[in-house]
This record gives sequence, C-alpha cells and structure tokens, in this order.
Amino acid sequence: MHRFAFIAYLIAAVAAFAGEPPTPVAERTQMIAAFSSQITVLDQALATSPRDPALYSRRGDRHLFLGRFADAVADFERMIALDPAQDAPHWRLGIAYYFAGQFAKSAKQFEKYHAYDSGDRENGIWKFLADFRALGLPPARTAMLEYRRFDREPFPDLYAMFAGTKSTDTFFAGLTARNLTDNRQVMFFANYYAGLNEEILGHRARAITLLRAAVASPWGRTAEGGPAYMWQAARLHYEVLMASPTAPSSGAQP
Repeated sequence: MHRFAFIAYLIAAVAAFAGEPPTPVAERTQMIAAFSSQITVLDQALATSPRDPALYSRRGDRHLFLGRFADAVADFERMIALDPAQDAPHWRLGIAYYFAGQFAKSAKQFEKYHAYDSGDRENGIWKFLADFRALGLPPARTAMLEYRRFDREPFPDLYAMFAGTKSTDTFFAGLTARNLTDNRQVMFFANYYAGLNEEILGHRARAITLLRAAVASPWGRTAEGGPAYMWQAARLHYEVLMASPTAPSSGAQP
C-alpha cells in the first residue's frame, strides 16, 4: 500500500472507531506533510553527503514518524555503520525494530542501551514489550531489567504492573492516592504504558481508551526532547492498534 494511502486508512480507522481522533485531522495532516517535506530535504543532503551519520539519524526519525518502519531501521543501521559509537546508546533503533516487527533485535538493542545507561526507566519497558512479542508473557516477565535507582513517577508502579503484581486499576488508584492525577507529565506516561499493558492482556477496548488519552495529551505533543519523541511513539501505537482488530500476539507457542 502506498504510504499516503496507508496514512489515509489509519485516519479513517481512528475516525470510525471513536469519532474525531485524539490528534485533530488538520493538525495531523500538516504534521505528516512536514515530515515528508523534511525527508525530501534530507534526501537531497544525503545525495551530496552520503557518509554523514547525523543526516541518517534525522531521516530515520522522520521515516519512523511516518510509519515507514523498515526505512527507519535502515537509516539508523546505516548511521551506526558510519559511527559505531552510536550503537549502544541508540534506543531509537530499538523502537524502530519493535515497530518493524524485529522483536528479538529490539530486545537486544535495549539490552545494549541498558548497559550504556542503566538509569533509563522506559528502556526496561520497551525491552519487556519486545520480549513479550518474541517469547511470550512469562519469559518476558522473568527477563525484566532491574533498576537500582527508581525515583521517577510513575515508573516504579508501572514496572509492578508489567510484572503482573499490580493491576491497572490498582496502578491508577495509587496515582490518585499520591495526588498525581493532575500532573500532565505523569499522566501521559501512565496512560501510554498502562494502555500497552492492557493491550498485552487482551483488553483492546481499554487499551484504546488509555492510548487515546496519551495521544490527546497537550503535554505529550509539546514537550521537548525525549517526551515529545515518545508522544510520536504513543501516536503510532494507537494508530496501529486502531488499524488492527486482532489481539496482540507473541512469538511463543501456545
């Protein structure tokens, strides 16, 4: 399917399920057009500077945000081939592998990143998600990364939720008890990752509701750096789920 036809299909799927999507259609259309234009500029730059890792890095991001996951993987891998020092810290490649369906590679990339930066709390969740797809739920829980420094809300309870020792309802009750439900940053990550947990558990309707809340987050769309990147990841998760009526699958045998 041509990428613009696929984009139109995703918009239609979202609108059919829940009316107006969490990202207004006009805003999303403008965003997609901007990413496409930026790729054209980067294509031209790479034609004259084909060994510039930074250009592949920037183009890989745009490919990812457009849902062109194989192209994002190719650009990030080319970036690392040109600058091997970028391999271990390249968590974005782990995300690209995940969306491209290369789950074993995704888990391995997040293992590398954990060895590089053991304080990144989101990294362990992504490794768990990749392990779930590749191996199944019990092995993924057994292989969860451990953290010695765990001081960022809402991640301690998120890990308990993914580990199966805390329910989604208990997770959100804890946020209420700690007066965190008015914290937009906390609630963006809470809705996003709780939505992914609900998807893993086969609760599609609730997963959609939570992911929709994450994508609708004004903080997520405007935050600088990593959080804004994760808003794009949440948007992709939401749109992929909306376009697929089936329950999530893992590579494990039943």
